[in-house]
Amino acid sequence: MSKTKPMYLHRSASGAEPRIARGYDRKFRATGAYRTTLPDMMEASHDTIHGANVPIQQVGVHNFKLPLRFRTKQGEVHTLEASITGTVSLEAELKGINMSRIVRSFYDHKDEIFTGEWMGKILRAYLRNVKSKAARLKITFSYPMLHRSLRSGLEGYQYYMVAFEGVLTRTGQYRRFIHFDFVYSSACPCSAELTEHARDARGAYGVPHSQRSKARITIEEAEGKKIWIEDVHAHCLNALQTETQVMVKREDEQAFAELNGAHLKFVEDAARLLYKEFDADKRIKDFQIACSHLESLHSHDAVSVICKGVKGGFTADFMNFGALLC
Repeated sequence: MSKTKPMYLHRSASGAEPRIARGYDRKFRATGAYRTTLPDMMEASHDTIHGANVPIQQVGVHNFKLPLRFRTKQGEVHTLEASITGTVSLEAELKGINMSRIVRSFYDHKDEIFTGEWMGKILRAYLRNVKSKAARLKITFSYPMLHRSLRSGLEGYQYYMVAFEGVLTRTGQYRRFIHFDFVYSSACPCSAELTEHARDARGAYGVPHSQRSKARITIEEAEGKKIWIEDVHAHCLNALQTETQVMVKREDEQAFAELNGAHLKFVEDAARLLYKEFDADKRIKDFQIACSHLESLHSHDAVSVICKGVKGGFTADFMNFGALLC
C-alpha cells in the first residue's frame, strides 16, 4: 500500500496536518506603519509590463452601483440606483492603475446631488488620484416620470433608461453627453393605405400593422447650457406623439388607436421628425439619433440613424441595434 502523500492546504488521509496553516485573524488591525510595508504594484519595475509597451486609451471599472441623487426639472430630488463606468488613460510606462481609487472618488461625493459640474469634479479627482491624462465617466439609471392617460385621467409611472456621460480630454476639454431611450408606437403608412384600399375596393376588413419602437437619443450639451431629462422627453414626444402608455381604460385604448392613425410613420419619418425637434434647441451642440421599428410584418427590424452634421462631431456610425429591443 502506497504511502499517503502530504497535502498543502488540507489534512491528509493519514492524519498529517497541512503544510500551510490557513486561518483568518479577526482581531488583526492594520496600522499606518503596517500599511507602509504592503507591496504596491504601482511601484513595480517597468520590465514587469507584459505584452506591447504601449499606452491604453481606457482602463477602469464597469457597473459598480451607487444610490445617487438626481434633481428633476420641477425641483424634486429622486434617489436612484445608478450603474457607473469609470475609465482613465494609462501611459505606456505604467503597469496599471489603482482601480479602488476610481470607486473611492465617487464615495467622496456620493451625498451630493448629481449635476454636470459634479461629474466634472469626479473626473478631475480621477486624474489627480490615478495620475492619468484623460478620463471618462458614464452613469446609467432608470428615471421615473408620472404620466396621465389619454382620456380616462389615470396616472402611471413610465421609466426611461438614461445615461449621463462626461469626458475630460488630454487637452483639458470637458464634454458632457446625455443618452435617452424613448419607446413609442409606429403605425405603418403603407399598411394603412392598403387596408383602406381593401375596405373600399372589396369590403374586406383589415388591421394595419404597427409595432413597438425605440429611439436612442445621444446629445452633447452646448457649453454653459443645461438641458433637463424632462426636456429631452418633451422633444421626443413632440416629434413622435405616439409614446407607449402606462395606465389605460377602453377609452384610452381607443384614443391610442386614433393617435396612431393621426401620426403614421416609417422609420425614416421618425428620424427626420426627431432631427427637426432637436436641431431647433440651441442648448444642444450636437446629436445622434438611432431608431428601430420592431416590425410585426417582417421577421426583421427597420432601422435608421441620423446626426446633426456638425464638423468633427457625431457621425451616423451606430450599429448596435440589438440594444434597441424593447
